[in-house]
Amino acid sequence: MRVGVLMGGSSAEREISLQSGRAVSAALTRLGHTVVEVDLTPEGDWIAAIRQARIERAFLALHGTFGEDGIVQGALELLGIPYTGSGVTASALCMDKRLCKALLRAHDIPLPVDIPLDARGRPVRYPVIVKPVAGGSSVGMRRVTRPEELPDGFDGDGWLAEMPVAGVELAVSVLDGRALPPVEVRPAGGLYDYTAKYESARTRYLCPAEIPPESLRGCMRRAERVCALLGCSGAPRVDMILDGGGAAVVLEVNTIPGMTDHSLLPKSAAAAGIGFDELCRRILAGARLHGG
Repeated sequence: MRVGVLMGGSSAEREISLQSGRAVSAALTRLGHTVVEVDLTPEGDWIAAIRQARIERAFLALHGTFGEDGIVQGALELLGIPYTGSGVTASALCMDKRLCKALLRAHDIPLPVDIPLDARGRPVRYPVIVKPVAGGSSVGMRRVTRPEELPDGFDGDGWLAEMPVAGVELAVSVLDGRALPPVEVRPAGGLYDYTAKYESARTRYLCPAEIPPESLRGCMRRAERVCALLGCSGAPRVDMILDGGGAAVVLEVNTIPGMTDHSLLPKSAAAAGIGFDELCRRILAGARLHGG
């Protein structure tokens, strides 16, 4: 099969996407597919690039804006090319963290408490976790203890302000509707931000997570339910914190998790006895058109 691995993109996560895409490309080549690496550059014509690749299936290794928000998914629907991962609607929902939280809150899913902003657009209490409404890989996320630490351009439209949640940080990947063993994340600095994910050798990953078996099962069931509520498919990842009271508090949902050597989805799959090549094979097998 002639498979296009779509990677790169124009978001702040471009370099991570390229790393993911190259790893996937190598795996699909080993599996016997004819692989075309389609680097969707920030200045390029994406539709033309996809057409010129003459592919039968698209394996999405894009992250962030335009890659995970339903834009490229919509383009592939129009082109009639089956693709991996979630469809347009689920992708758009998960990329907009505020909208995603509203839907999950309506179904009584535990979530971080939103911190209101004052008349000047600043959080009314500290410390607070601030993060962009759109984006992934924890780009822009930070813990803020006073107003002077707020990022440039912080406002109530493009940013979320949330009460910090203390507990065990977990990443629960869901493959074809079934949760894989959760990864427990222990960042050296206490916050699993972009640096802890991709630039720190001191972040520890434990898989399976070192939590009680009943909590482990509960987190896995919660991840499955969250993905079902949002209409996610493929291999999404649900990030959560198991708080001191035993509640699995959902932080966010990533519809196209990273596939690098630092990434959590491959770690979870390996703990379930699924090697990287087999993981890529199963994700590709789920490629389809969603009809919207």
